[in-house]
Amino acid sequence: MSESGAPAAGDKPSRLQDRVLGGVRWGRLLEPLGFIKVLEWLFAIFAFGACGSFSGETGATVKCGGESVEMSAISVQFGYPFRLYQVPFEVPDCEGQSETRTLHLIGDFSAPAEFFVTLGVFSFLYTMAALVLYLRFHSLYGENKKLPIADFCVTVCFTFFWLVAAAAWGKGLSDVKAATRPASLIAAMAVCQGENAVCNAGTTPAMGLANISVLFGFLNFLLWAGNCWFVLKETPWQAPAAPRDPVAAEQGAIDKQ
Repeated sequence: MSESGAPAAGDKPSRLQDRVLGGVRWGRLLEPLGFIKVLEWLFAIFAFGACGSFSGETGATVKCGGESVEMSAISVQFGYPFRLYQVPFEVPDCEGQSETRTLHLIGDFSAPAEFFVTLGVFSFLYTMAALVLYLRFHSLYGENKKLPIADFCVTVCFTFFWLVAAAAWGKGLSDVKAATRPASLIAAMAVCQGENAVCNAGTTPAMGLANISVLFGFLNFLLWAGNCWFVLKETPWQAPAAPRDPVAAEQGAIDKQ
């Protein structure tokens, strides 16, 4: 039989939870430093999520000479990481009897896309760690002057990288659109250059999600650039000067006389 004063079995987890959450200053989320970090965290998810989950479809139709021959529909699926040269599709051979050729799309745009997604993932991880530091260990952030300086340097680096990544992925996306439009697909098929086949445009890729990823890339740049000022104010470089002691100032004036 347990004593009446003994703690219950569920007291320890509840005390640990209170100890962890009790020191969290949720009010810092209303301050510019915390609020912008939340936006950076969300926008990073939208940026790498929209780019990394994109998939599109392009197509064309090919009809070989002769009224008895059926029209062949070509459908090509592509997506992240946009190594188009690895995407195969079957094309009918109008010179043979029910034979097909395997072709591939043209281009490799994986470098800007993977850099964009990688930067988004690292931004997501850093902002999450920074929010934990701001909310839970706020006293450590204020007392240790090296932490604001390190935060400022990292913020400047992420600002520069977001500008480069958004611009590079925007150019890469333009090249992806040019390489995957039905006209480019028809131009890459040798069978369409002859007189024995009639080729027409098919499915046009819907690039809305990819366009959104570029938009969020530039929004992330603006957020990180604006956050540089608020992080700089936390560093010793922008810290307010300590008030002078009036007694010491008066004593110094007397000594000068």
